[in-house]
Formats: sequence, structure tokens, C-alpha cells
Amino acid sequence: MRWTLKPEPNPETVASLAAELNIDTLIAKLLVQRGITTFDEARQFFRPSLEDLHDPYLMKDMDKAVERIEKAIANGENILVFGDYDVDGTTAVSLMSSYLKSFYPNVDTYIPDRYNEGYGVSYQGIDYAEDNGITLIIALDCGVKSIDHVAYAKAKNIDFIICDHHRPGDTLPDAVAVLDPKRDDCSYPYDELCGCGVGFKLIQALAQNRNETIEDLIPYLDLVATAIAADIVPITGENRVLAKFGLEVINTNPRPGIKALIQNLKRQTLTITDVVFVIAPRINAAGRIKHGNYAVELLTEFDLEQASAFAAQIETFNADRRAFDKEITEQALQQILENKEEERYTTVVYQEDWHKGVIGIVASRLTETYYRPTLVFTKSGDKLAASARSVKNFDVYNALEACSEHLEQFGGHMYAAGMTLKEENYEKFKDAFERVVSETIHPDMLTPEISIDAEVKLSDINPKFFRILKQFEPFGPQNMTPIFLTGDLTDTGYAKKIGADEEHLKLYVKQSDSDSFNAIGFGLGIKKELVANKQSFAAAFSVEENEWNGTVSLQLRIRDIKND
Repeated sequence: MRWTLKPEPNPETVASLAAELNIDTLIAKLLVQRGITTFDEARQFFRPSLEDLHDPYLMKDMDKAVERIEKAIANGENILVFGDYDVDGTTAVSLMSSYLKSFYPNVDTYIPDRYNEGYGVSYQGIDYAEDNGITLIIALDCGVKSIDHVAYAKAKNIDFIICDHHRPGDTLPDAVAVLDPKRDDCSYPYDELCGCGVGFKLIQALAQNRNETIEDLIPYLDLVATAIAADIVPITGENRVLAKFGLEVINTNPRPGIKALIQNLKRQTLTITDVVFVIAPRINAAGRIKHGNYAVELLTEFDLEQASAFAAQIETFNADRRAFDKEITEQALQQILENKEEERYTTVVYQEDWHKGVIGIVASRLTETYYRPTLVFTKSGDKLAASARSVKNFDVYNALEACSEHLEQFGGHMYAAGMTLKEENYEKFKDAFERVVSETIHPDMLTPEISIDAEVKLSDINPKFFRILKQFEPFGPQNMTPIFLTGDLTDTGYAKKIGADEEHLKLYVKQSDSDSFNAIGFGLGIKKELVANKQSFAAAFSVEENEWNGTVSLQLRIRDIKND
């Protein structure tokens, strides 16, 4: 682990903000690190309001999208809501379809089959629309590069409205409207929305047109928060507002589908982390193992008993997903060893019978072992398909672009992408990808980094400090849980390895004359010798609450330990 202390912000800015807000200098420093330097910015950060959401009509083509939907409704046209099979896509389809159906019946949904149709807008979906007399398709979380598909639909007199958040190509599809804040010619003030977030802006615009207020849309925010969490978009700006209020809906009055997924959890309040690790994988499992339609059925069902039956079905898919994930990860790690590829700059592995639905998860698992850009391939029809995952600060999308001569198609983000290629091009691509990454990646990027916000003393940590820290939530990209560094720590003699395989480390630490703190280090059992015999050590950690036998206390969540 590489420990990196964030640069010290301007001390005058920190002092000024601390005085203006009447807060501790350490808290002010954490705020300035997040780009918050004024009273008004701090108010928006600590007290997000639905009033802070931007006017949806600031987004390019929004007026055209609303006008076309209203025309479809006035003429009694059939509308198809089309979306990708992952969490962002299925929540977006659930959001749009349930909103439209609240006042208009002629609405159908379509999720492409991951295996037969692949990612994005499909010809089968357009044929389905033609066969069912549909004249307007609203595509969510996909479509910004579907030039040929939109042309195919247009020839059948089917119009498209695209709501996407991926990078557009040089040419946009010939759709009625292309809503994408990443368009070069779109001046919308916030361009980090997920696909479901762009869909929400469209229903916000429709609601304004129908004299509804933002309050009327609050029940849909559980879906938006779920998509924001699952798609790992920055928790800043509008995403922060939507995530905060969406979490409130999840915790107070979620739709029956989400309620059915979380009803057996023993947590009183769910956080973004719970959404990422509990709700999102289950929604994703439908599209990975069976079909994304199961997720849409769950999320649009308003009878709790029926939703619980759907949730039980999805729980089975998730169990299957976990089994595939474990088996394929083991096989991929073995392949790396057999090919003697432990020292490469990249991980590229392939086996034709690997389950296509979990190769993205496996790619993430492999980056945990070999910290480097990773691609996992499997056979898909007559081609090979892969999921890519990257490491911090390395743009895997750009690396794929540099190797695109060997690819049939590719798309995605800086940290995650998908692609297909012909089997005969696999080795050429593998060599090209290794070469491109080796020439462009900084060596530091190949070592996992702990980014530390500030150096503190244990005496700085008290209930008041933690109460303010809690108000930094929801945490996520660009607003991560603050990580602190402190040295001169000693264990009071209670250090022990815990867990079935003794992989975790339980400590009771103190620093000179400070209070003692419980501490837990997950996966740090191997470092017990560094704290034995009251040796002095340094730790990188976050602060959390621990409840035990009805007593709540502050606990240090140790991220790493080093000799002092």
C-alpha cells in the first residue's frame, strides 16, 4: 500500500472558512479539500435541497424530448421504454415507465438480453417495437453511439429519444432528441449524472410541463439513488442531492420492490455503501444470470407480496452469481500463474465457457490481487466479449481506443468498459493492450493507494467531531469517507486475529495520554506482528460507530498499518 497525504489546502482559506462557519480547523480543512470554500457552498453541502437541482430545460434537446412525448400522448401512440440490463439501465426503465404509466397507459418496456442481443440499443428491440405498433422509443443509459440502430428505426417510422451519460462519438444518432450532458454542445451545468439521473431530468421536465412540483417526484428517488450508488458516479452536485433524498426514501418509504430486497437486513439505516453491496448486486444479478426484465418487474411492482416473490427469485439468481464469480476468479488466477504473467502491466485472461454475466465482477476481483488494468474474455456467439476494469487514475477507455484496430466494438468509461473482437485477433489485441498500457501507465498507479485527508491526534476524535463528519454523507467518488493518519500508536495488549481464517485484526489502541479506542482492521491479520509487544506504529484509518450489547462507541476502522 502506498500512503499519499493530500496536499495542504491554503491555510488562509481554511482559517477564513473555520471562522465563518464557527467550526474546527480540521473540519474546515476537509471541506476545502472537497472544493468548499464559502459559507454558501458549505450550506449546500451540509443542507442539500431539492431546490438546488438545475432546471432540466438547460439540457440540450430537452424541449424537443418533452414536445415529442406530449405529442405521442396526445395522439395515443405506443411508447417503448428501452434500457440496458445493468442497475443503471433497469432502474432508469423502471423510473421512466412507472412515471409515464401514472398518467398514460400505452407504455411498454424492453430490456435487451445480455447474451442474445448484447449491450445497448438492439435491432431485435426495434423489431419488437415495429411488431407492436410502437412509434416512439425512449432509450435510457444507452444509445448515444447507436447511429445505425436509430437509422434502422427511422426507416420504420419509429422515433428515438436518447437519455445517455456515456461519451458521444464524433457523430450523434439522428434521434428526435439526444439528452446527454457529456455532449460537447450541451451547456448543462452538471455532466456527471448517471443514465437514470438523465432519465430523472426528463421526468422532471415532463412534470414541470404538467404543473407538478419536485415534491411529486420524491417517490422516484429511491431508484435514482440506487443507480448513482451502483454506477460509481461522483457524489457531488446534483448527484449528492439526488443520492441524499433517495436514501431518505429507501430508509423511510421505499417502493415495494426495494423494500422486499432489504426487509431481512438487520440495519436501522442504510447508507450508500449498503446500496452498493446489498441492493445493487441483487438487481444486477437478474441481468447477469437470467434477464434484466426480472429487475424491472421487481422495481415496478406495487404489491408487496408479489414484490417479495420477485425478490426471492432474484435472491436465487444472486446466489448463482456468487458461485460463478468464485469459480471463475479461481480459474482466472490459475491461468495467470500457468502463463507466468504475474509481472505484466496488464491482466488479460480468456476461457470460452466463462459465464458472460459475471466477467465484469471477476475483472474487479483480479484487480484486487494484481493491481493493474484487467480484461476478462469469454466466448459470445462467434466472437469474444470482455469486461475491462482499471486502477485509480488510469483511463482504460483511452487504452482500448489505442488498440481499436483489433476490436469489433467497444464502449464505456475511464474505469470500466466492454468490448468484442474476433477470436483470431485475441493474441494481437492482448499484446497491443500490454504495450499501450506499459507505455502510458505511471509506475505509481500499479500500487494501491491510500489517499489520506489529514494527519490527526487521537485526542481530535470525539463525539462532536464525529457528528459533523456524519454530515459529510453520503460518501462516494470525490467525497470519499475521510481517511486520517496518526503515528506513535500502541496496542494496549489486546491485539488478536479474528475471523474464521484469522484474517482480520482487532486492536485496542492509545496514543500518549489520549483515550483508548477500539480498532478493527479487515484483512490485516497478517500485520499483527507490527503491533505486538507494544511496538509503536502508524495507522491510516477512518472513524465509525460500533454498537455492541446496546452500547454505541467510536471505533477506528484501520485501513493499513506501518512501522512508526
